[in-house]
Amino acid sequence: MDYRAYRLAMLALWLAWCVYWVASARGVKATRQRESRLSRFSHVLPLALGVTLIIWPRLPAGWWSPRLLPHTELIYALALALVAIGLAFSVWARIYLGGNWSGTVTLKEGHELIRSGPYHYVRHPIYTGILIALLGGAIASGELRAVVGLVIVAAAFLRKLRVEESFMRESFPADYERYRAEVPALIPFTKARRSAPRSAPPP
Repeated sequence: MDYRAYRLAMLALWLAWCVYWVASARGVKATRQRESRLSRFSHVLPLALGVTLIIWPRLPAGWWSPRLLPHTELIYALALALVAIGLAFSVWARIYLGGNWSGTVTLKEGHELIRSGPYHYVRHPIYTGILIALLGGAIASGELRAVVGLVIVAAAFLRKLRVEESFMRESFPADYERYRAEVPALIPFTKARRSAPRSAPPP
């Protein structure tokens, strides 16, 4: 398989993912609370910039353009595998989230705290999956600008998940604090799983 075939395979995976994402947006629950427009822009704009730096085929030469990885079949095979694994992980999470999903930070009518499936391993598995897939894209690019883009995307997701978690703590005060104590935000198995302290029984 030549390098162009690897790139076409990655593009096909992303296109299939986009089609699924749009199709699965139907039938979600009605929105009860939504983040402000300014809050949304604070993570959407950096996210768009980061993704552009990673996936855009060619950018004007500059300090961000030096090549860090060679063009080899092993590099492209690793990149393709990461894209496939990351997108599959995010789809798995999207399936478990069901009607609670939204493209923006919202609370839905009858919102549920999902802890099964991928949510058993990380609190934000959709972001984890997308970051893995974009890491694959950065490896395929092999340039410094892709690393910069990946850092920007990670920062945007960290900003967004903090807003999401403030909403969840309002809706599920005790349950979400316990969930946060037991499950890492983005990287599975990065801290010991432990139960939140329980209050002493009444005398």
